[in-house]
Amino acid sequence: MGDYALEVKGLRKVFSKIAVNDLDLKVRSGELYALLGPNGAGKTTTLRMAVGLLNPDAGEIAVCGVDMKTDPQGAKRLMAWAPDEPLIYDKLTAMEYLEFVAGLWTLPAAAARAEAEALLRGFDLWDRRSERCEGFSRGMKQKVALAGALIHDPKLLILDEPLTGLDAGAARQVKDMLQARTRRGATVILTTHILEVAERLADRIGVIQAGQLVAEGTMEELRTQFGAEGRTLEDVFLRIVGAEVA
Repeated sequence: MGDYALEVKGLRKVFSKIAVNDLDLKVRSGELYALLGPNGAGKTTTLRMAVGLLNPDAGEIAVCGVDMKTDPQGAKRLMAWAPDEPLIYDKLTAMEYLEFVAGLWTLPAAAARAEAEALLRGFDLWDRRSERCEGFSRGMKQKVALAGALIHDPKLLILDEPLTGLDAGAARQVKDMLQARTRRGATVILTTHILEVAERLADRIGVIQAGQLVAEGTMEELRTQFGAEGRTLEDVFLRIVGAEVA
């Protein structure tokens, strides 16, 4: 396996049918990579295997060169995962939740609190830090969950639909944060059905269909490859997956 933030080779998962079909994927360090595909294409299954939440039936996974099979703890310490549904402890305050997550990563208390404050301020939650999360809106819970994913400064951040439930202002905060992280050298992989977001943010885009990577490249590379010069990502995406484009 090569020196990438994430590299998967021959990845396969079968439920009642094949969900991921001998997938090869390489994501470079320091890039923001958008993984797109129609519903049921295998995006979330792929990412859940990449972060160790689901065992593959076959294939290899490496995170920053660390093999997930032989050193799962080492691989997981290098990354963070945020699902589309925020999973937080509602009875904790926002600050308590971040301190709890920091403790799981064995971060020093002073450093954890400083990072928690920076994240809460960055997500415009500092004034709500002492309120229990059970009273937060879905969008606020999403921001707390993202802050929890970032508390240990992961080298690889994997996000499944990170903008779901966020209003325009909160979505801007998240997008700014993702770009700031990649500028600092972190790698971000995200799925999204908001293709305009992928078009604006992603350094490279991969498209999965039927569990296989069917297209990959920069926006310009995809336009050239699929004869869609000057078109939006929506137009290109629909060409790739075989849907009719007006």
